[in-house]
Amino acid sequence: MHIAPDWNERQARLREIIRKPEFYNEAQALFLSMHRAVHFSADGAAPTYMDTVWDGLAPADIAVMPTAKDVTIAWNIWHITRIEDLTVNILIDCANQLLNHSWLARLNTAVTDTGNAMTDDEIVDFSRNIDMEALKRYRLAVGENTQKVLQALSCDDMKRKVRPEGLEKIRGEGGVTAHPDSEWLLDFWGRKDVAGIILMPVTRHQIGHLNDSAALKNAIRRKNA
Repeated sequence: MHIAPDWNERQARLREIIRKPEFYNEAQALFLSMHRAVHFSADGAAPTYMDTVWDGLAPADIAVMPTAKDVTIAWNIWHITRIEDLTVNILIDCANQLLNHSWLARLNTAVTDTGNAMTDDEIVDFSRNIDMEALKRYRLAVGENTQKVLQALSCDDMKRKVRPEGLEKIRGEGGVTAHPDSEWLLDFWGRKDVAGIILMPVTRHQIGHLNDSAALKNAIRRKNA
């Protein structure tokens, strides 16, 4: 099930205009809207794609891995939120990520990376131990902060290249591990400019994992029916 069937069209338009000064107002409005759609809605606002995935989940649901080809809903949400925290705050804003010792204590985890190199057993163990409400609060905090960062960007920022010191900061703070399945992210992000980070992972990457989570949720519902 695809929760955002119109996404590809919007993503294509954003890719077309994001670096063009004459279209920057449209591009900024578009990427802000797309980003809001992959996060929890504000009080009283229309439901988002994130709300669609999350609503009705029980704590046990987020740790279910239906088959060996799957991950879990908890892993998906952690993965996209960690990547957003790292790339937006360190690579785009040249500042500090939100995750810290206080957040880790609330989340009930010692994991600081994006989860790319986790084994199936590690994914299930992580998902069973993560505090579901703290995970939601962490994602809310990351999303709200990202909106502020994105709103402050100018068209000139779009072609600004990712700085090597930002990549080293991510490595030094445990955002990636030394495992090849994790470390490749630094090379991937290092080839991008700010516009490239907004296109992938801030928008397209997130909707892919939310679609995956929606499919997992449906599989869990069918199994429990």
